[in-house]
Amino acid sequence: MTELAAKQRRLKDIIKNLPSAAVAFSGGVDSTFLLSVASEILGPKVAAVTGRSLSFPERELTAAKAFAAEMGVRHYLVDSEELDLPGFGQNPPNRCYLCKKELFGKIIALARDNNLAAVMEASNADDEGDYRPGLIAIRELEILSPLREARLTKAEIRTLSRERGLATWDKPSFACLASRFPYGESITPERLSVLDRAEQFLLDLGLKQVRVRLHEKTTLARIETDDEGLGLIFKGQNRHITYEFLKNLGFTYVAVDLLGYRTGSMNATLPGESAPLGESRTKKG
Repeated sequence: MTELAAKQRRLKDIIKNLPSAAVAFSGGVDSTFLLSVASEILGPKVAAVTGRSLSFPERELTAAKAFAAEMGVRHYLVDSEELDLPGFGQNPPNRCYLCKKELFGKIIALARDNNLAAVMEASNADDEGDYRPGLIAIRELEILSPLREARLTKAEIRTLSRERGLATWDKPSFACLASRFPYGESITPERLSVLDRAEQFLLDLGLKQVRVRLHEKTTLARIETDDEGLGLIFKGQNRHITYEFLKNLGFTYVAVDLLGYRTGSMNATLPGESAPLGESRTKKG
């Protein structure tokens, strides 16, 4: 048995020990894979739960609904408006802790009301070397993390997802829109909407992996994308079209980050988190 096959067997054994479960389901690569495996093992004794909020784009919610329906899995939505949480709008470094604590508290209550014995979430082994205060909330609430427990990495989850025929196997990574703000920069519904529209424009332009980071209120938009996306931005009139669209959203300056897309680039502003020039940062967001 290969190491990857052993990890997948371990994952299935973890889930087999559960009488029933709710899966926190965003529709991303990891949670889709976890839900697929859980559905295979637990059948009707598993349910998907998705948090609905301003920081979760409608396109992601639509995709999550479609997959759950395709799988024939019960799918619940819980309203989890982070901006209603005290302190969240000021975007402190523990923002994700505040969010996860509130969201998973609601998922636990829903699971209890529907006689589901456990709650699972889809962080993976790569996340353990990350700045992720949300994992503290997950640990405090005793949420299960089967992918991490089985030591599955993101790359391995993509491989196994492809073997299962899951369309998400090569889906770009996504993090909530709140991760586009520098720590300490206020998060508002209006700014979330602006970022959502900016990223949707770039996705419609053909970019796949993209972030629009906000700086200095809405004065500066910093676009992160992969090599393919960089080529598209500078193809023909796309550079000018992109600038005009973002300018009409309220940005004065539009910049393209030369380092390209990398997760959690906003964490570089935290004490001790900056990487030397030329080195990549591998934080989440």
